[in-house]
Amino acid sequence: MSKRMTVIFEDEALYTALKVEAARKGRHARDIVAEALREWLEASEDEELGADLEERRTEWREKGGVEASEFFRGLKAESER
Repeated sequence: MSKRMTVIFEDEALYTALKVEAARKGRHARDIVAEALREWLEASEDEELGADLEERRTEWREKGGVEASEFFRGLKAESER
């Protein structure tokens, strides 16, 4: 189901650039705007997830966590003794 929304461009140069790009690529301006919004939302979500991941990683290190490769090297070294 499609929804309508009016976007008011206060920056005429931005609006013109959008229309020129749309014409150059043979696309509708609405599709370019929708694609840009999707990418922005995904980037925002990735940024949030990245911050959360880094927080968890810090907590993991503080509690003595080790990287898997380091863990398996230790196991291999023990088994070779």
